[in-house]
Amino acid sequence: MDMKDRLEELSQRRAALMQGGGPRAVERQHRRGKLTARERLDILLDPDTFVELDLWAKPRITGFEIDSRELPGDGVVTGFGQVYGRPVYVYAQDFTVLGGTLGSTAAKKIIKVMRRALEERVPCIGLVDSGGVRVQDAVTRSMFDGYPAMFYYHTQSSGVIPQITLMMGPCAAGAAYSPALTDFVIMVKNTSHMYVASPSLIKTAQFVETTDQELGGATVHATVSGCCDLVAENDEDCLNLTRELLSFLPASNMEQPPVYECTDDPERRDEELLNIIPEGPRAAYDMKALIRHVVDDGHFFELKPDYAPNMITGFCRMEGRTVGIIANNPKAMAGSIDINASDKEARFIRFCDAFNIPLIFFVDTPAYLPGVEQEHGGILRHGAKVLYAISEATVPMITLYIRKAYGGGNSAMCSEPLGSDLLLAWPTAELGLMSPEGAVAIIYRKEIESAENPDELRAQRIEEYKATFGKFPYHAGAVQWVEDIIDPRDTRPMLIKGLRQLAKKQKNDRSWKKHGNIPL
Repeated sequence: MDMKDRLEELSQRRAALMQGGGPRAVERQHRRGKLTARERLDILLDPDTFVELDLWAKPRITGFEIDSRELPGDGVVTGFGQVYGRPVYVYAQDFTVLGGTLGSTAAKKIIKVMRRALEERVPCIGLVDSGGVRVQDAVTRSMFDGYPAMFYYHTQSSGVIPQITLMMGPCAAGAAYSPALTDFVIMVKNTSHMYVASPSLIKTAQFVETTDQELGGATVHATVSGCCDLVAENDEDCLNLTRELLSFLPASNMEQPPVYECTDDPERRDEELLNIIPEGPRAAYDMKALIRHVVDDGHFFELKPDYAPNMITGFCRMEGRTVGIIANNPKAMAGSIDINASDKEARFIRFCDAFNIPLIFFVDTPAYLPGVEQEHGGILRHGAKVLYAISEATVPMITLYIRKAYGGGNSAMCSEPLGSDLLLAWPTAELGLMSPEGAVAIIYRKEIESAENPDELRAQRIEEYKATFGKFPYHAGAVQWVEDIIDPRDTRPMLIKGLRQLAKKQKNDRSWKKHGNIPL
């Protein structure tokens, strides 16, 4: 056989493997509204950059009927490529091959790209579409050829390289812990789900009827559990969201995020910011609109928008550089901080700190949410996660007080003792232990109760308090709770100047330790 014949054989064999489960399986995948693994990679990666690894790998012999079936790639496509010219490793489970179930060979392929991504310090992206563990294979395989080894590499990679999971189909039982260990999870509406116990198992155990989507669909994880960061309309939307997310992130913790050309004037003053805060101190307004007025080109890439909506998190660019945004949302629960908001904020802070992304806090909160349910649910423990995350962070942090910053809410949104590097306030800012009304009710309680006209005395004391300790925000400036009170129109220029100044910030005053013990 000469070289020409050998190349012809190579081409034929490769073409057969590239068909995955075959035309009928591909057609079924399309009827479900899903793309195939290779079609997905074509959208995710830059054209002609994908290099596949282990295309020729064969499934392990199990002794069961499946040994007689062709299982190209053992149900997963793995390799490396580029997104916007930057390298990534990828694995895409192929549902057309035995439902994308995880066999020993597939696990080894996935673990290999996870290990190489960690060694080479580049992001690792998993496209999940699998029926779970392949039972025929699992009964006799090594424990190192499965999800436990993936859990280990997820953990070792955490804080070193970005890990993103694209939920593009089913994911159940132990397999569902793999996405939960990554930094970001993007789910496709209606076609993806993940859970530990299936609807049939729940029906057997609890006699409760439910469906895949009701139990673990994208909407549930985006609004109730908080396990999902973004919901995509379809596969294409999911892949494009992933590309955009990667554009904000560095390749590893040893690099800075990419810098893009900025066409939005850093000195831009925005007149509309003068009218964004309503007159009434309890009136709601759109904090996201405020953010969009300040950031480059008005573009804010929000994460977990429907989970704990009282806390806003996401990425933007300021002068072309990635910045993490954390903001209270007065339109939801008046911007108070509850258990879920605490978890959301703390996790985002820790990600940004791990990957050298500066943080800006937009503050308007009456404090932590009071209530028996919150106390019994562990608001102390969950709220402490936020304080821990802020205190541990070493990236530049700027705090901008928009309106309320009362009590523990001030610390939860990064006050100076916890590590804020620059504290700015609008003239509308209110900083203190509590509102003037609340303070007067405590300080002058007995006097007011015994007065002939309690309402008149209460109003008098409130006005006195507002003119002294409650003189917002000037009392805060007098006692150095804020470093400057600015014209709202100057918000963008001031934040950019602060970020420039803090660009080379270093914190070297930390005691050596293996790790801290965050109140999980």
